[in-house]
Amino acid sequence: MTVPVFVEFEPADDCPCAGCAQQRRTLAHAARRRDGGHPAAHGARRALVLAAAAGTVLATPAAEELPAAGPVGSPAADAGPEHAPQGQVSGLYGGAGNGRGRPAAEPRPTTRAEIIARARSWIAARVPYSQNGFWSDGYREDCSGFVSMAWGLGSNQWTGSLSRYAVRITKDGLRPGDILLYHNEANPSAGSHVTIFGGWAEGSRTKYLAYELAPKHARKQVTPYAYWSNAGKYVPYRYRGLIGGGLPDTGLPDTGLPETGLPETGLPDGFPHSFPGLSHFGPGADNSWVTRLGKLLVARGGGAFYRTGPGPRWSTADRDATRAFQRAQGWRGAEADGIPGPGTWAYLVGGKGRDIGGPAATDRRSGFPGVRHFRPGESSGHVTQLGRQLVKKGYGKYYLSGPGPRWTEADRRNVETFQRAQGWRGREADGYPGPETWRRLFR
Repeated sequence: MTVPVFVEFEPADDCPCAGCAQQRRTLAHAARRRDGGHPAAHGARRALVLAAAAGTVLATPAAEELPAAGPVGSPAADAGPEHAPQGQVSGLYGGAGNGRGRPAAEPRPTTRAEIIARARSWIAARVPYSQNGFWSDGYREDCSGFVSMAWGLGSNQWTGSLSRYAVRITKDGLRPGDILLYHNEANPSAGSHVTIFGGWAEGSRTKYLAYELAPKHARKQVTPYAYWSNAGKYVPYRYRGLIGGGLPDTGLPDTGLPETGLPETGLPDGFPHSFPGLSHFGPGADNSWVTRLGKLLVARGGGAFYRTGPGPRWSTADRDATRAFQRAQGWRGAEADGIPGPGTWAYLVGGKGRDIGGPAATDRRSGFPGVRHFRPGESSGHVTQLGRQLVKKGYGKYYLSGPGPRWTEADRRNVETFQRAQGWRGREADGYPGPETWRRLFR
């Protein structure tokens, strides 16, 4: 009987034999210890166990060399992680854990809101892409680790196993927190990828908001359906442990929605404050909801962005005014992209939050006529009324004549002086009156 011989050695990185090629491919999926890898996996890097038995030969094709991903922002990077390999099934931090067994009969329950919130946490932290690295919560820093984390699986899965935790759905059934999965069985390293569906970006349902971990870090961006490449091979799935609550079941992104959820509007029953859906806004939109959005924005200090209107056809003025309102609430990044979501809408119709270029909107009964009356080229009795009140309050030093009905730089500088006297700075003291400026000036 032949006794197996165990030999410990460090194989050369460039050795072409089949055994070393297999070892390199195996170790490529094992976490380094300094990255949080399991000690056993670290030990495997130092030891190659060869079992020699009579008549037995191990032969495995060499791993393919994958081209490097392009820089962030380049067309190649924006087209998705076409050449982004991923790690294999494991427990947290790469350990065995419960990741190697079959999924539990009753998956961990979670809500859509929790899935999106967890995905956002990695995006906010700009978690870097790495098939060998593990984030502080133990999940692997690649596309499937990202979904494993967002779904709260308690283990690191890969594109070949995520479907076991889900049920297949249709494109029409997609809702926030579902996934779009492509697993290339013939060659998993070539094109396999998974994204979290965040909602449709427009009414034609040809673009959606994708939450994903791709080179070089976790991101959230509008993406063509189903993906930049291999679009016809992506399959929609829904997590089996999903329970109700958290996000409205609209299939729409919650852009502008604070993590704490929708604010109370304080509006009477029957008031049309329900968010109509993201499909009504954005490039190409032409409907009465765009007009209503514009009027709401003007009432909150966004009139300076409109040369005409507001009207039913979506324009850059609508986008810029929406973005300014979102930023006035302290939202940044993808939460201030200029497209209204449920949170933005609820703030606007409920009179909540801060006005554009002004402090918190605390009094909706100020009688403010709207920012559109106070911008270059405008002429109205409201300008005269404003100017006279500024003079009355002692803030008219920039008038060489007047004040009169035509808006001038003197009006703006006098308003700015008044705003700065309130302790406001920056955009809150830009010289253009909003509801709070008007209220304080005339109280």
